[in-house]
Amino acid sequence: MISETIGGISLVFETGNSSFSPHNIDKGTLAMLSVTEIPEAGKILDLGCGYGVVGIYLAKQTGEANVVMSDIDPGLVELAQKNAARNGVGGILSIVSDGFKNISINDFSLILSNPPYHSDFSVPKHFIEKGFNRLLTGGKMLMVTKRKDWYKNKFIAIFGGVKIHEIDGYFVFLAEKRKTQYANRM
Repeated sequence: MISETIGGISLVFETGNSSFSPHNIDKGTLAMLSVTEIPEAGKILDLGCGYGVVGIYLAKQTGEANVVMSDIDPGLVELAQKNAARNGVGGILSIVSDGFKNISINDFSLILSNPPYHSDFSVPKHFIEKGFNRLLTGGKMLMVTKRKDWYKNKFIAIFGGVKIHEIDGYFVFLAEKRKTQYANRM
């Protein structure tokens, strides 16, 4: 079990040995949350939710009906659901999905992800390209990694620009879908 206070909100998480960062909340995730501006309205997606840190933290602030958590691993989605209930936001919609394949919602105001970045770029490529089409105009995508150049170039190619925060050795990318961009990129 991990107990952590993030942004003044006390949270408790059960983890497992197969979980990413099972002994403490990943510093990259904390860096991403430190620059996250929560939208006043709209749906939020925690893409690749793991045991649920991002989605649960955001649901505590915006309400569980506004948050969707997804992961490719059914065991992690189940664990995230248990953690959501443990933290008083058990109504979060949790979906087992390989990227966006099982997610039918396409009007997100905010998509956040801490993708696997120690392998090839196929997962973040899918997340960025398909995420663009799932955002409302004015919607934002945040992603945290330890690599900079590939992500910077990909966000610029898809979103037309990106803001980068460097925090504790991590890069947090923030891109906004603007009206002037093509509606059906990728």
